[in-house]
Amino acid sequence: MTTRTDPPRLDPAALRELHDSGDGPRLLDVRTPGEFRTAHIPGSYNVPLDTLREHRAELLHHLDDEVVLVCRSGARAAQAEQALAAAGLPNLRVLDGGVMAWEAAGGVLTRGPERWDLERQVRLIAGSIVLVTGLAGLLVPGLQLIGTAVGAGLTVAALTNTCAMGMLLSKLPYNRGPRTDLDTIVTALRGTP
Repeated sequence: MTTRTDPPRLDPAALRELHDSGDGPRLLDVRTPGEFRTAHIPGSYNVPLDTLREHRAELLHHLDDEVVLVCRSGARAAQAEQALAAAGLPNLRVLDGGVMAWEAAGGVLTRGPERWDLERQVRLIAGSIVLVTGLAGLLVPGLQLIGTAVGAGLTVAALTNTCAMGMLLSKLPYNRGPRTDLDTIVTALRGTP
């Protein structure tokens, strides 16, 4: 029985050095189009995680170079690495700490319109549910159990490094941003207009 190891990581300083030299690997940003549009590493390609998982076989034909996977903090990029590695793509690495670490290390970002990132949206929704049901539970006994369920969901999210609420919020039009389909992604990866 083989044990799955953590994906190879590339720290922001090393990626910045490669990026600045013009010899950098292909960067695939697996965040939602809305997140990508807000801020991304110049030269990166937006391949949302759901699209990557669904079309990884087609994408393999356009990813023969060394690839670094990028997301906000590294969690979704690690999931993308697992999907592409299972499909047979070698030379995959994950940007350690994601776009947040890249920016903290002084890396340049291409910026678009500001929007709240998914983690902040999850904190707002979860906190609001807990607050409202906690207060309403004073008037309607048992209502505070909804807040307990949200707390349990957040605990599971932390333990499994997934977030059902975040996945649901990513489907909202506000978070989707411009539509990203396979043909658009392949055209960008090929470098053809």
